[in-house]
Amino acid sequence: MRLVVVGCAGSYPGPDSPASCYLLEEQDGAGRTWRILLDLGSGALGALHRYADPLAVDAVFLSHLHPDHCMDLCGYHVLRRYHPSGAQPRLAVHGPEGTAGRMAVAYGLDPDPGMTEEFDFLDHRPSVEVGPFVVEAVPVVHPVPAFGFRVTAGGRTLAYSGDTGPCAGLDRLADRADLLLAEASFRSEDRNPPDLHLTGADGGRAAAAGGVGRLVLTHVPPWHDPDLAMAEAKSQYDGEISLATTGATYLV
Repeated sequence: MRLVVVGCAGSYPGPDSPASCYLLEEQDGAGRTWRILLDLGSGALGALHRYADPLAVDAVFLSHLHPDHCMDLCGYHVLRRYHPSGAQPRLAVHGPEGTAGRMAVAYGLDPDPGMTEEFDFLDHRPSVEVGPFVVEAVPVVHPVPAFGFRVTAGGRTLAYSGDTGPCAGLDRLADRADLLLAEASFRSEDRNPPDLHLTGADGGRAAAAGGVGRLVLTHVPPWHDPDLAMAEAKSQYDGEISLATTGATYLV
């Protein structure tokens, strides 16, 4: 399974990266390459063109409905509706309940049909198969309904925290994952509100407790020093750690 970091800035697009978006690719037994997106946040659609044909994506999974994780679905709607190659098949978009209505409002559309002619909006289920991928949606804690994902293909598992505070859902995501993609929005030295985001130390603890093979920190806001997030994670986890950057590629 190949992971490409399309966007990794926390809370809004930063000077070096769009907001959250992760491309996963894997071939099936017949040699066809399947592609899914985990989130499509602000600014990510333009960057996606560098790494894959946006019309070659097989499904989108939205962790939650904050703009830095979903808002470029608006541009994706335009691309799929008006692309000169003609009408595109409806693309499966898996998200929290109410995703279709939220995206219609975001683009100023009548909810009926909203974007439903371009996208097949599906509420998250515990497990979904897309080609060679099995995607598990795991509820996590955040001010809005939010999910992390465990994606398994070829016997390997990638876990993505989405946005969350420390919780049982995060522990479930991290359990024996080959790679944990964990947000690190907060600093341990600050007074942080509960049930909102992780620190680098939180990500490190989750990786250590779960026996994770590799930890990749992401979603660091532009106002924080990512080296501090790395240092915090290293204080809790002695495995391989890296910092997500746009365009970075990992083989899981």
